[in-house]
Amino acid sequence: MQRTVTCLWMDDRIDEAVNFYVSLFPNSRVLDISYYPDSMEEMAGKTLVINFELDRTRYMALNGGPIFTYSEAISIFVNCANQAEVDRLWDALTANGGSESQCGWLKDRFGLSWQIVPTEMASYVSGPDKAGADRAMQAMLKMSKIDLATIKEAYANAA
Repeated sequence: MQRTVTCLWMDDRIDEAVNFYVSLFPNSRVLDISYYPDSMEEMAGKTLVINFELDRTRYMALNGGPIFTYSEAISIFVNCANQAEVDRLWDALTANGGSESQCGWLKDRFGLSWQIVPTEMASYVSGPDKAGADRAMQAMLKMSKIDLATIKEAYANAA
């Protein structure tokens, strides 16, 4: 069992959000769902908690209502195998009300922040060629969605 689990405070769209997240990643599933008891009249029968996994990492979603909202201080970082995976996740997470930010950051339609980053990018922005790494970093800072080919080119080519 995973010892620590991230809890995501959500509102009444908890089922929609969790089902969406689970659909995006392989090795993902809903583990269990609990419901508010009948004694809580306003919430009776609504989803209270969903325990789920995203690519074998466990999360808990809590339907706590609109009292708290997300900020960029917390995000889910996704190491992507390639540009195609970056593109697929970026498009899905920004669709239907999501919004792009900068340097691989976005907010999905539920307000949760994500970082969608190709794993290979670190070898360029932190590479052994310090001038190349600086060029790669400067290229990345101009991006919303990460374009790995542009970062590679910046790393390799002095202007």
